[in-house]
Amino acid sequence: MDAGTLLTRALASPGVSRILGDAGSVHVVAAGKAAGAMLDTFMQTTSRRPRVAIGIGPHDARSSAPGVEWIDAGHPVPTDGSLQGAARALSVARATAADDLLLVLLSGGGSALMAMPAQGLTLADKQATVRTLLAEGADIYELNTVRKHLSAIKGGLLAAAAPGRTLTLAVSDVVGDDLSFIASGPTVPDESTHQQALDVLMRRGGRAAFPSAVVARLEDGVKGVVAETPATGDPRLARASAVVIGGQRGALEDASRVAEGLGYRVIVVPEPVTGEAREAAVAHVRRVAGLAGAADQPTCVLSSGETTVTVRGRGRGGRNQEFACAAAPHLATIGPSVALGSLGTDGIDGPTDAAGAVADSSTLERAAARGLHPETFLRENDSYTFFDALGDLIRTGPTRTNVGDVQITLVG
Repeated sequence: MDAGTLLTRALASPGVSRILGDAGSVHVVAAGKAAGAMLDTFMQTTSRRPRVAIGIGPHDARSSAPGVEWIDAGHPVPTDGSLQGAARALSVARATAADDLLLVLLSGGGSALMAMPAQGLTLADKQATVRTLLAEGADIYELNTVRKHLSAIKGGLLAAAAPGRTLTLAVSDVVGDDLSFIASGPTVPDESTHQQALDVLMRRGGRAAFPSAVVARLEDGVKGVVAETPATGDPRLARASAVVIGGQRGALEDASRVAEGLGYRVIVVPEPVTGEAREAAVAHVRRVAGLAGAADQPTCVLSSGETTVTVRGRGRGGRNQEFACAAAPHLATIGPSVALGSLGTDGIDGPTDAAGAVADSSTLERAAARGLHPETFLRENDSYTFFDALGDLIRTGPTRTNVGDVQITLVG
């Protein structure tokens, strides 16, 4: 479901309507891949005209609403635009009066798209840190734990800057919909610590792999020289509230309805699909074989989550393409007629133009006929080239909504 529809529903709810109605003035900050869609919906749906409305997101997700101030920013590594957007968001928050409302519309990608280095750090420090963590296969919880402790806006600090009330409406791209990790939780309490962030660095490359200023900042935090992010009970967040208005579960529910309409028996895997993509793929195939291998009618198995990739090769791809490539040699264990697709709901998988890829019962035979072997491409993290040669990449274009990754397996 698109972010605009989710926001329309949220704005119509009694609680949100009451908060908007009680506010002296409304100041809107939207950040993430769906920032444009959410801003467009807000401006078209509500009668409350905001005093200021800013959007921070990718260029191709720009808001078309009149009166919106838009800032192009970068993902997954922050750019100068990300820095500009964060600075503008903080200035909007600080300018609100005690009876005003800061309305924050968050969506996937917000951590990189709205980035303000903490004192003593540079944007280059943060860029280098993110690149290393991504290459080392850090998951979203590890990434955002570090980001929050290197930031002047994340981990509740945006809401802490606002004298008045803050309301956050978030479309979740995080497994479990933990608000403190959606866009690194700029408006909610943060229970993670500098020590936990430092531990992530030690696991994902070690001290020497990161800028010395980053390591020093986290070590100062461990010593108490640098304050922790605002935690539960911090008075600066006493007037801040947040609601998840959509997430992966909604995507699975929509997919279930479509599959049932096509005549499939639908099975939804309750556990999230996480971990190293190539390992998670093999485990997932085993799980699907147990659930649907003996099905006596066409069956659709749906799952969601977010895997990681530790980059060791020089190829091109994303976690969904690597997941499908690793699954391909094992599909026969499910049955003679199987198709598995893994894709990012935002239409973007890694630094590629594909949302993901499809592997089916004919993949190995077709690949062999071209002299292509999945294990060779996995070794080089080059799943894009493998599936591009077979014509099995999924290209949807950017959807402007990110609720994580979805796997669809059709059996029979």
